[in-house]
Amino acid sequence: MPAAPVSSLLALQQCLMSYPNHSSSTSFNLIGIPGLEDAQFWIAFPFCTMYFMAVLGNITLLLVIRLDPSLHLPMYYFLSMLAAIDLVLTTSTIPKLLSIFWFQSHEINFEGCVAQMFFIHSFSTAELGVLVTMAFDRYLAICKPLRYSAILTGPTIAKLGLAAVVRGFAIVTPLTCMVTSLSYCGPHLIHHSYCEHMSVVKLACGDTRLNSIYGIMAATIMVASDSILIAVSYMLILREVIGLSSRKARLKSFGTCGSHIGVIVLFYTPGLFSFYTQCWGQNIPTHIHILMADLYLLVPPMLNPLIYGMRTKLIRERVLSLLWQKEIQSQS
Repeated sequence: MPAAPVSSLLALQQCLMSYPNHSSSTSFNLIGIPGLEDAQFWIAFPFCTMYFMAVLGNITLLLVIRLDPSLHLPMYYFLSMLAAIDLVLTTSTIPKLLSIFWFQSHEINFEGCVAQMFFIHSFSTAELGVLVTMAFDRYLAICKPLRYSAILTGPTIAKLGLAAVVRGFAIVTPLTCMVTSLSYCGPHLIHHSYCEHMSVVKLACGDTRLNSIYGIMAATIMVASDSILIAVSYMLILREVIGLSSRKARLKSFGTCGSHIGVIVLFYTPGLFSFYTQCWGQNIPTHIHILMADLYLLVPPMLNPLIYGMRTKLIRERVLSLLWQKEIQSQS
């Protein structure tokens, strides 16, 4: 593992070890979905189905790209990064969520809660970074096709992917350390399905203004800067595509970008709703907010492989050929 992510994980470990107010017996209780406790058993079934589809879809995507040399291109390497991040996001939350819904396993120890919060927020941030690099990839492919291969070399792709992960760790590590420095008193009851930052901070009995300010500013600056970069990339792409003389070429260019735009909308919309509702959405029913927060970590990872699988011809053909070969082998 590269040095920067390792140093961030070591910093997280030091934060946990330096926390003065917890012991091995300290734990929190996750409610699940406040107001829908009686329905959680049945809600778990569609959640489990979506989790299974997300894991199956993203693993299939990773295997197909790994096994097919024709897919060893920058666009598909970035897609592999997206799939790997989605697997981490879902697996860090959904198994515990299902255990709450089905087995009433509400308790989570302090270290587990902090670790879950760290992985959720750092890899969500990393996914935003990968979406930016994918927009850059589409810009180069359409606007600078002759320089595409020269710019996006193997080392450059690796550096861009590493930068996305390092940025996530660098932003979330201070946030996590601030959470471990707080004192927690009273009922350790988290009104959420997982250890989300503000839900945990609300349980602290000290001054939490620094946590709130840092969290809001970091999220706002990061989302705003990433959105601007993506918007600029697609404005340049749109200008280039409109200038194409061939209608077929224009449609092909729009089709190439369509999958990425769909993934961006799918990831940003529920994520922003969940974050800002946690801070200022007092008038929104709690169960609506928590359901949206849960689906934010489930629906994009489930649909991303389907969106790219349906809209990307090479991936679609490769998956169909693998299924066809297996069917022939089973019949013979």
